[in-house]
Amino acid sequence: MSKDEKETPAEAPKKKSKKLLIIIIAAVVVLGGGGAGAFFMLKSDKATAAPAPVKGIVTPLEDALTINLADGHYLKLNFSIQETADAGATAVDTAEAINAAIDLYTGKTVAELSTAKGRDAAKAELLAALEKAYNTKDLNSVMDIYYTAFVTQ
Repeated sequence: MSKDEKETPAEAPKKKSKKLLIIIIAAVVVLGGGGAGAFFMLKSDKATAAPAPVKGIVTPLEDALTINLADGHYLKLNFSIQETADAGATAVDTAEAINAAIDLYTGKTVAELSTAKGRDAAKAELLAALEKAYNTKDLNSVMDIYYTAFVTQ
């Protein structure tokens, strides 16, 4: 064997390792650039998100509701609906809100509603039901509810 033949196989792994190194570096640069681009695009979406709604009129229920709870107890409930300014100056029809409240609170126990945590959880459920009933994809009418009477017995 000649001297040239021995050097050729030794040089071939160096060329392959250089090509592999270049490919790995290029892949890291491309993936890093894609990740950075995604980060900045998502970050800018948050900055251009819709502003928080502005409070509009408050629509109270006319009369308090008496709702049957579990074990022969009842709840006297009254609340007002905080509408957004985008909803306009016309009060919403409260019939759906009354129905949602009756459906939600009927059968609950006094123990569930006697703690602040229980009342807050029930209020969040009622607010979610009212948002589903009144809000559309183009207009968010309801932004909060306020208890004006909450008595269990």
